[in-house]
Amino acid sequence: MTGEQGFSLPIQVVEADGISAWLVEDQSVPVVSVAWSWAGGAALDPAGQEGTAALAAALLTEGAGSLRAIEFGDALRDQAISLNFSADRDSFEGGFRALTTALPEAVRLARLAMQEPRLDADAVERVRARSIAAARRALETPRGQAVRAFWANAYPGHSAGRPSGGTAESLAGLPVEALRAALARQVHREGLLVTASGAITPAELQALLPALFGGLPGGAPQPMAPLPAFRAFGQQVLPVASPQSAVIFGQDGLPSSDPDWEAAQVVLRILAGGGFSSRLMQSVREQRGLSYGIGAGLDLLFRHGVVIGSVATENARVAETLAVTREEWARMAAEGPTETELADAVAFLTGSMPLQFTDSRRVAETLLMLRQNGRPTDWLAGRPARLRALTQERLARVAARVLAPDGLSVVVAGQPAGL
Repeated sequence: MTGEQGFSLPIQVVEADGISAWLVEDQSVPVVSVAWSWAGGAALDPAGQEGTAALAAALLTEGAGSLRAIEFGDALRDQAISLNFSADRDSFEGGFRALTTALPEAVRLARLAMQEPRLDADAVERVRARSIAAARRALETPRGQAVRAFWANAYPGHSAGRPSGGTAESLAGLPVEALRAALARQVHREGLLVTASGAITPAELQALLPALFGGLPGGAPQPMAPLPAFRAFGQQVLPVASPQSAVIFGQDGLPSSDPDWEAAQVVLRILAGGGFSSRLMQSVREQRGLSYGIGAGLDLLFRHGVVIGSVATENARVAETLAVTREEWARMAAEGPTETELADAVAFLTGSMPLQFTDSRRVAETLLMLRQNGRPTDWLAGRPARLRALTQERLARVAARVLAPDGLSVVVAGQPAGL
């Protein structure tokens, strides 16, 4: 809904059988989306078994109960149900979207997938092969190698520094027992965050929650190892035969609970995330023609934001590109944004907010992200006012606090000249 105070969603809290869910009811279209998650995901993968959670999640829709993979897929397709599971660096997620007439079947199939996954040998090998191919493709480009090296250097010895989807080597060696163990330590009744959106009333959602989750094992997932401090590692060059170099650069950011979180987002949008209007794009592309594009923003993991950016350019122009990037980083840290930049950024962020909520799936997923970050139900409603209250002086203080021009960590994959 929109109004004089900006955009907000009427979030209702529904509880049943010890499970709490956030709901945005919208009866305009007969579709319901439900999303849920647990903390964990790749963070619970044992060392040497990277990708276990991601592979196990992908297998949950490859047959359950008495239904083999083809039969399970046919049951979903027959009623146009979209059901998916995934594991990220710090979460294990599930969700479905279905017509209201297919909601009972969506609940039945999702419950079967979580409670009675088959993990048939042929399905395991098919999904494993697909995952191995994806892991290998990720390293076929300079950018893929730079991304992996950046996180490995920033968080050595921690799951955040390892590929959440695993490596070709780790995936190839995973036995079925490891996949079952991953599900056993992850999928529980406690620790659930649930959201829903669409043509479903609070009473109907209250009945759905125990039907969907009531049969899960008790207890909570295993706790995750805490995220260590970001390790600034300077500059690393990975020799890769390519006419261009891929550059990944970044530094430590802020926890999502920090009072300066939104102010830091505005600073980064002005510096590096505003498309052609950002300072980096103007300096690197428009004024010097060093690259087609450059950008940076906050990547959130373990409720902590890491500033990370990327650019690709000719090998001969990498050094100049990095020099210009550091100059703009330092200028923002020293001066902060202008009043005009602040006004434009706030206008964009407040005006574009409704575009995040164009269908029930996006609403449910956004609500889930808010819950994962510990936001209250009125956080979205208050966001426009919080953004409008930002001043140039505050953003200058936040820029000086967050941006460290001498502390940028950089990985260059290619054959850069002069580095």
